Parts: sequence; C-alpha cells; structure tokens
Amino acid sequence: MKAERPLNVVFFKTEAGNEPVREWLKSLPKRECKAIGADILVVQYAWPVGKPLVGHLGEHIWEVRSRLENRVARTLFTEVDEEIVLLHGFMKKTQKTPMGDLKLAKKRRKQYLQTYEPKKTPGK
Repeated sequence: MKAERPLNVVFFKTEAGNEPVREWLKSLPKRECKAIGADILVVQYAWPVGKPLVGHLGEHIWEVRSRLENRVARTLFTEVDEEIVLLHGFMKKTQKTPMGDLKLAKKRRKQYLQTYEPKKTPGK
C-alpha cells in the first residue's frame, strides 16, 4: 500500500545535537547531494519502494541506493510512525554493506526509539 501523503523525513540527532546524515550530505559536492536528495524524495512520496532504489537490510533498516557519476552512495533509514528517519550515510566501496555501517544504523535506530514519542492522533 502506497503512502497516502508524503512521509516526513527526519534526521537522526545524537545526544549532542549533531545530525550525522545532514552533515554528511553537506560535505558532498552539490551535484551529489542533490542526486541523493532526489532519491530520498522519491522514497518520501512513494513509500514503500523496492529495488533497485531501496533495499531492505533487516531489522527495520532500509537503504536508499543512489548511483552517482562515479561512485555509489547509501543512506540508511528506518520508518517509524509515517516518518523516514535518516540514520547513516556513506559512500559504498564494497559489494556488501559494511557491517560497521549497518551496526551504526541499528544503534542509532535504537537510540531514536528510546527518545521517540508517538504521534497523537486527533480524536483518540
């Protein structure tokens, strides 16, 4: 079932208030940042999305697969209460997603859920 409206996109925040994915995107060349942003926008408006744009990595972790001019980027996210939470971003250098990157995304998801407050639905 497709989302009835675009999902909100949220950047994971560390306890110190840093937003690692936002910082990673800002560090990239403008062209690459725009390409990754466009892919995230597709996910936002068409969730759930499958391959080749989005891959499931297990345990509620998904990856946006962005093909850039001469490299490949991955943005790892989770979906919580109709929000896409961007957990981790990196340039892919191997065929398989590195275990360290996946573990970091899982850790951030857990941290996010510990501080998350479910949305209140009007009338409930």
